[in-house]
Amino acid sequence: MDLQIAALIIFVGVFVLATLRKVHIGVLMFAAAAGVGVWMAGMTIDKVVAGFPIGILVLLVGVTYFFAIAQANGTIDRIIEMAIAKVGDRAFFLPLAFFALTIGISAMGSPLAGLVMAPIGMPLAKRYGIDRMLMGIAIGSGLSAGGFAPTSLFGIVTYGTARAAGIDLDPLVLFSVALGANVLLLATAYVLFGGFKLLNARTTDGFGSNVPRFSASRPTPSHPFEREGNIARSKQAVQVLEEPHAATPKPARLNRNQIITVLCMAGLVVTVILMSLLGSSPDIGVLCFAFASVLTLCDPQSGKSAVTKIDWSTVLLVGGIITFVGVLQTMGAVALLGEAASAVGTPLLAALVICAIGGLVSAFASTTGMLAALVPLALPLVASGDIAGWAVIAALGVCSSIVDVSPFSTVGATFVATVDEEERPRITKLLTRWGLSMVVFGPLLLVGTLVLPSSL
Repeated sequence: MDLQIAALIIFVGVFVLATLRKVHIGVLMFAAAAGVGVWMAGMTIDKVVAGFPIGILVLLVGVTYFFAIAQANGTIDRIIEMAIAKVGDRAFFLPLAFFALTIGISAMGSPLAGLVMAPIGMPLAKRYGIDRMLMGIAIGSGLSAGGFAPTSLFGIVTYGTARAAGIDLDPLVLFSVALGANVLLLATAYVLFGGFKLLNARTTDGFGSNVPRFSASRPTPSHPFEREGNIARSKQAVQVLEEPHAATPKPARLNRNQIITVLCMAGLVVTVILMSLLGSSPDIGVLCFAFASVLTLCDPQSGKSAVTKIDWSTVLLVGGIITFVGVLQTMGAVALLGEAASAVGTPLLAALVICAIGGLVSAFASTTGMLAALVPLALPLVASGDIAGWAVIAALGVCSSIVDVSPFSTVGATFVATVDEEERPRITKLLTRWGLSMVVFGPLLLVGTLVLPSSL
């Protein structure tokens, strides 16, 4: 038991050290996993390395490569342009439009890529009299919901880890849970921050002629953590919005490669849904490689540039953490945690506690890291069969994500950075209250609606 506890302390210590030193958690985790596995668990190095999640690697690389091609050939930017132009002068629908767009972008492999909407959404909200908190919650909720799509990082890590442990968590069910929870949060934000007062409000000049051309000046970030780049683009957006008479070129039609890209994106979604309905488990990573092959043959230049935009950083992050968790499982440390969780009381109370812990830690740290670490550690909680495993894992995942609007996280910090300086104290205070309230509200909502019915 002493070795198991020591291994758990090292696991937590690596998290803390990497956060304080601002270094890559995955790299440290992998090295620590090798050391603990060989010297403390008596494992061979081959067995330690075998714990690296190859299936998740294929998913992440395939998904990020496919959507990187869509970004490189301008398809994503054109879709954003056309969607916002369709909103017209109806201010009430603007946060809804950004919510939907952010879901779409976040579903394309990297959830935090949805932050590309913040630098344009926040200035637009100010111009049309929309509370910046409402717009921030709309974008943040869209990021959380889209992140749990079968093609995105949060979803891949959550259902991939659950399935590897023998828990049948349907990717579409996970996405539906995340979408439902975030729609409820957005509706709450509409009530709290004056969204319904916009029903009869109409702008004087509309969005169509004043929205900056994304494809010309604001390419989608190639990596989700480009917060400084987002801030710079925010200043560009504000400059364009403050020049209402500036001519904006009329959006061009989709070119041949962009039309093919849209068809491939639609084909990917339809294939995943049909295979799920037919009872088979689609390998989304392989499907993305297949459709990406079509795109790169049609446009070799975009395919070549997209290779450099594969999110290897996240692959290392998830891989390092899961490899260490595999060592902990071999040592019996995970089972030890399961016994400790059962000592909390009923499985329902234990699920509530672990969801609250996931939310609290994620408000200050990497959500992806929390999912990769907590999902495997939550498995002993469902081993008894008293509660449904899929419900616990889905609740834990969503609870760890909806707190991301906290200003202490990348998402919340970006929202604060993209509003005017005089507004930042108010936005910081409100985002802090909202984010921390999710630590309590999220577990109560998700455990109450998912886990509780399964335990009756």
